[in-house]
Parts: sequence; structure tokens; C-alpha cells
Amino acid sequence: MSSALTDLFPHPIVQAPMAGGVSVPHLAAAVAEAGGLGFLAAGYKTADGMYQEIKQLRSLTSRPFGVNLFMPQPEYADPGAIEIYAHQLAGEASWYETELGDPDSGRDDGYDTKLAVLLDNPVPVVSFHFGVPSRDVIDSLHRVGTFTLVAATTPEEALAVERSGADAVVTQGIEAGGHQGTHRDIPENDGTGIGLLSLIAQVRETVSIPIVAAGGIMRGGQIAAALAAGASAAQLGTAFLATPESGANAVHKQALTNPLFVRTELTRAFSGRPARGLVNRFLREHGPYAPAAYPEVHHLTSPLRKKAAASGDAQGMALWAGQGHRMARELPAGRLVEVLAAELDAAKTALSGKGDLR
Repeated sequence: MSSALTDLFPHPIVQAPMAGGVSVPHLAAAVAEAGGLGFLAAGYKTADGMYQEIKQLRSLTSRPFGVNLFMPQPEYADPGAIEIYAHQLAGEASWYETELGDPDSGRDDGYDTKLAVLLDNPVPVVSFHFGVPSRDVIDSLHRVGTFTLVAATTPEEALAVERSGADAVVTQGIEAGGHQGTHRDIPENDGTGIGLLSLIAQVRETVSIPIVAAGGIMRGGQIAAALAAGASAAQLGTAFLATPESGANAVHKQALTNPLFVRTELTRAFSGRPARGLVNRFLREHGPYAPAAYPEVHHLTSPLRKKAAASGDAQGMALWAGQGHRMARELPAGRLVEVLAAELDAAKTALSGKGDLR
């Protein structure tokens, strides 16, 4: 990775931007202060809400940080399929004593307004999910001194990221928790994603820009493996979800290591886009029937998920988690960065033949 970017964070550890209230300023600040790159998630927030979190984060740390934006989504969902799914969810609305959300509550997540805020009040790093911004957007961020990262799930998507002029690509393996950052949502491709180490190797042979590896990473040894495969840094989400600074619901944090939740699965049940979460009742009952309709399904199920969380009902929540969720550690975020860095150093020493390989 270019030295100008790695100089921003001493350890090659990036805290993933987890939307929905998880990646709060205190979490990003703790990671940044410990030498990683902390991130705020602007997804599902208003532009002013994003700006207020940036101001709060700046009051907590002088270290560099990033902000993540969702790309606007094209209109291709079948209204009939959304209506059928809403009918199927009627029982859930009755159970949680709430109305379903309006599926037409907005498609662009306030993208243009948020971008304008970030150009007027530049931050060190901006990343993008669900697509590739235009060259003009990338150039405008570069002009104000912002580094740019864009998620990709295939070598072809990584090539599109490179052509956009972005500084680096976040290669997201299928192991990752939360939403897959595919540039186009193609239902026929559900479940066909590439594992992280294979993806890093393929992307490394496809593009020349630096790689940030994401997907199921929970230990420093895994970071070492990603670096050895060709990445310059690793992005961890689920590992930071369980920290006390995380804004995740307490039920969500506890579920990561609860033996009741034995596996994760990619599902459209909660949002209409493939996302990896712990398998619970809602996912089992509705996942097979959820249409490819993001963000319509997200808006539709939002009141249900909020009521489930408020009542402590893990069976109705979107429990986003990567495949390594059982390895979550309830450490303060800054301490977790330190532990990961120490594990990384130990793994590097072992790989070099100077340490114990056991």
C-alpha cells in the first residue's frame, strides 16, 4: 500500500464500517488511538447525522479515521414480489405489534448530500459499498486530500475499482458478516462468492492498487495470512462488534458466542440483498422467500427488527456476523487492536522460521 496511506495507521488493522448503529464514534476513536484505522458508517444515517458523528469523533481523537458511504441502488426490484413478501410478513407485524415499513422510503441513502458534506469537511479516508463511484467523485475527494477505498467481491469488480481511480480495493470474501459489497445484485449468483484467500490472490494478479482484505478475520494469524497472500491491511468487523465501545445491541453481542447460534448464512430476509448473519427463526422462515429488492425489503422489515431488538428477541433481529463469530473476544477495542498486532507479529516471526510454529 502507498506509504502515504499506511502512514495513517501504524498497524495494518482496519475496523470495518458496520451500519445500523454499530460503528459509533467511541469505537472508531478507540481503534484509531490504538494504531488501527477506525471507521464511521454513514449508511442509514442522514447527512447531518453523519456530520455530527464526525464532529464527535474528532473531539475524541486526533488520529486519522474513515467514513463509509453506500452507493445509490438502481431500480430493478419487482413491485409484485415486494407486495407478496409484505403479505408474508403480516404475521410478524402482528406478533411485534407494529406496522411494516414503507418500502418506498428512499433508494439513494442521501448519497449526494453526504458526499457534499465530505467535500466541504474532508476526512482522511472515504470508502464505498455496493458499487463504484464515478471518476469525478474519486477525483473530487482526491482534490481535498481524502484517500478512497471501494469494496469488491470478484477480480472483475476489483478491476472496475482500479479504473475508477480509487486508491485501494477492499476485497470482501464470502466469509464476511453483513452485506456483501457486490456491485450488481444478481440473484443467480447467490452463494457463489469467493473465499478471502483465493480472492486476494486473484485480485493481486488482476490489479496493481493495494488490497485491504475483509472476511471472517478474527485473529492476528489470519491477518498475517492475508498479508502473505498479497493484502496490505486487513479489515475486521465481527471482531470489533463484541467490544464494549461497539454500538451493537447487547443481545447481538451475546449471540456471537451463544451456543444456540451455531452457524451463519447469507440471506435476503432482512434487507433484500445478500448479507451474512447468524441463523435464527426469522432467517429460517423468511430467507427462502425474500425477493431481490434492496433497499425496499430493508425499509419493509425495519420496524420489525427494531421491535425485536427493543424486546430482546434475538430470533427476530438481523444478527449480522462473519463465519468466525465464535472467536469473538469481549475486549476493549483499543486492547483488541493491541492483541491483534501482537498476534500478527508472532505469526510473522513464526512464518519467517524464527519462532515456534506450534
